Amino acid sequence: MNISIVGTGYVGLVSGACFAELGAIVHCIDINKEKIDKLKNGIIPIYEPGLEDLVNRNVKAGRLFFSTDLSESINDVEILFIAVGTPAAEDGSADLGHVLEVARKIGQSLEKYILVVTKSTVPVGTSQMVRNTIEEELEKRGRKIEFDVASNPEFLKEGAAIDDFMKPDRVVVGVDSDRARELMTRLYAPMLLSNFRVIFMDIPSAEMTKYAANAMLATRISFINEIANLCEKVGADVAMVRKGIGSDSRIGSKFLYPGPGFGGSCFPKDLRAFIKTGRDHQSPLTLLESVEAVNERQKRVLFTKFSDYFGGNIKGRRAAIWGLSYKPGTNDVREAPSLTLISQLLEAGCKVKAYDPAAMNEARLRLGDSIEYAEDIYNAIEGADVLFHVTEWKEYRMPDWQKVRSLMKIPLLIDGRGVFDKTTLEGIIYLKIG
Repeated sequence: MNISIVGTGYVGLVSGACFAELGAIVHCIDINKEKIDKLKNGIIPIYEPGLEDLVNRNVKAGRLFFSTDLSESINDVEILFIAVGTPAAEDGSADLGHVLEVARKIGQSLEKYILVVTKSTVPVGTSQMVRNTIEEELEKRGRKIEFDVASNPEFLKEGAAIDDFMKPDRVVVGVDSDRARELMTRLYAPMLLSNFRVIFMDIPSAEMTKYAANAMLATRISFINEIANLCEKVGADVAMVRKGIGSDSRIGSKFLYPGPGFGGSCFPKDLRAFIKTGRDHQSPLTLLESVEAVNERQKRVLFTKFSDYFGGNIKGRRAAIWGLSYKPGTNDVREAPSLTLISQLLEAGCKVKAYDPAAMNEARLRLGDSIEYAEDIYNAIEGADVLFHVTEWKEYRMPDWQKVRSLMKIPLLIDGRGVFDKTTLEGIIYLKIG
């Protein structure tokens, strides 16, 4: 099966490489020539475990191609995915400019039937906007060409995206024609053969499912963070509470880990866009507005613990940070809790030195020379008054605590992820959330 994927960001590149691995002939399109040139030379622009090998293997096998010209392949493929970015607009809504620009180019180049599938995270009604835009361009050309539109939202977790694609909890597909359903069934035949759930539904429901899923997960995170903060006030231990409620099969334990708030490219942006959709349709999502507010407050918890410990006397102190990415397994620092913490520390007159195994370059692009960048976990803590554990990378799990204590000026550890065992931290002052 021949398909095109427009957009070689996180979703587009992972999806393209995985579809190629399943046997499809995949044309990945992007207007960024520099990115396409790098991909042709085996240079992967994002950090995702296993992705480089997957891309290079399928390029060599002749199943994966890269181009800047959508018109080169559009009339050779059966399905075209739109997987471009939908950044947040000033009012919090999803900016659909890139999505609709792709739709315009499709209408300008189309010569035969094609199924156009939105894979970008988009609000309800976007697929209809894509359809209208293509039709408008065809009318300008005086052409009548059949096409269908479908929705196939992604549910990939950064750091585990390839496994998520190949072994999905579910694949959601929104269609409104038998022809579209047949094409998507053929495309996902390997999933069906492996008994993975491919759930067909109407297009608006598919678009809604993506936002609702992210909103539910964000809600669980904000919920357990509020419980953690209350635990501190009443003398309870959130780790025990989490085990107690997570053992209930109706609740489960996933996404019930307290921390310094959620970040990344999806949850914050999608939550705001979903809230905006509710307002636009006079159906306010009051619960989700609270989820967002809780998350913004939570990102300030680590700094507050630090400031309170020193009685507000923190100007000139040295802070070490382990973890810059918003989660382990990725170099993504978009809306990462670490950035909020660093901003607060710098504003308070502190000096900051940070280490992350994957996100140093991305952080440098955002922070410049406002902080120091360490060579490893121990270089980061030399002479520090406090160590913040912000991202739970595995290489932080079992450090030499005697060495940590000897290198720090004041052996204060503020654990934003609650992963360390206090009984093993002899001589370390240990504070955690909850």
